[in-house]
Amino acid sequence: MQRTLYDEDHDAFRSTARTFLAKEVVPFHDDWEKEGLVDRRIWTAAGAQGLLGTDVPEQYGGGGVKDFRYNAVLTEETIAVGASGVGFSLHNDVTAPYLTELTTDEQKQRWLPGFVTGEIITAIAMTEPGAGSDLQGITTSAKRDGSDLVLTGQKTFITNGIHADLVLVVARTDPDAKAAHGLSLIAVERGMPGFERGRNLDKIGMHAQDTAELFFDDVRVPASNVVGELNQGFIHLMTMLPQERLSIAVAAIAGARTIFDRTLEYVKDRKAFGRPVGSFQHNRFVLAEMATELELAETYLDKAILEHNEGRYTVVDAAMAKWWTTEMQKRVVDRCVQLHGGYGFMREYPVARAYTDTRITTIYGGTTEIMKEIVGRSLGV
Repeated sequence: MQRTLYDEDHDAFRSTARTFLAKEVVPFHDDWEKEGLVDRRIWTAAGAQGLLGTDVPEQYGGGGVKDFRYNAVLTEETIAVGASGVGFSLHNDVTAPYLTELTTDEQKQRWLPGFVTGEIITAIAMTEPGAGSDLQGITTSAKRDGSDLVLTGQKTFITNGIHADLVLVVARTDPDAKAAHGLSLIAVERGMPGFERGRNLDKIGMHAQDTAELFFDDVRVPASNVVGELNQGFIHLMTMLPQERLSIAVAAIAGARTIFDRTLEYVKDRKAFGRPVGSFQHNRFVLAEMATELELAETYLDKAILEHNEGRYTVVDAAMAKWWTTEMQKRVVDRCVQLHGGYGFMREYPVARAYTDTRITTIYGGTTEIMKEIVGRSLGV
């Protein structure tokens, strides 16, 4: 069915994104994969093209348009060229809402102009060695000392962690509060004494994406760097997580669609026993199943994006989308590897790289199991 989600403005933005990626990312991404890090220059290059902060108010240099369809376009185009190392979606989709919705005027003036130009790269630090999807296990703490907060702890698996100039750290600021309550969001800036980056983590996929350990050894952070309300971090996270999970769903469907389309062309050309591989009944059925799942997923996604734009997209909606689309992506990519035969195991083929890149999607942003728990609890069971 024809997609009607996007209009001419989104199509023009897509053209800009596609041209940028073809010129500034695609020729270099293989080298970045070997180096384990993208070139920082792509951030300022993206900022110059208006690809960062489309929903940031114009007075701070942003696009001034609160429309998640622009975010989705950039994610779709980035995924389509296999640029798994580029952390724009984390910057635009995940950290941006905290900085536009929860910050003071002074904080906006301090951070948003650089956010838009790409001179300030952002990250959010929730996960710890002993606490992942379950936020109540967070042990990183910040204690008040005069006009400062003294931050101590460790975070891991932090996307954009190496390049980040501004990290929103989830820390416990009220040790007496129960479970996940008593948490706050604290903005830690590059160069603050005691803030150190560990190794760029060696992952099985997404090799060009910097994913780091972060250490906070009595980092003195001005109390004016608290984002949102003190001790209300859990509420802020629950408010913003639906957009993060919707962003993951966009990427999952775009990733599955890209590999499916390439596989479809491959099985039309590749022959076995004198026939195209795709012409065997079993393979036709597999292709039919994947095509159907993708069509249904895209239809749901388009509705979800519109619901989100209208402010009606809920935590439960996002949990449903996140777990199902990422599991679908994993299933589609696995089947596509099988249809490629031995070539599907060669990293020179996009399907092989997608196989390892895809594996994390059912884990980050909340595991499939946690997403199902959220949905299940909403049913009263």
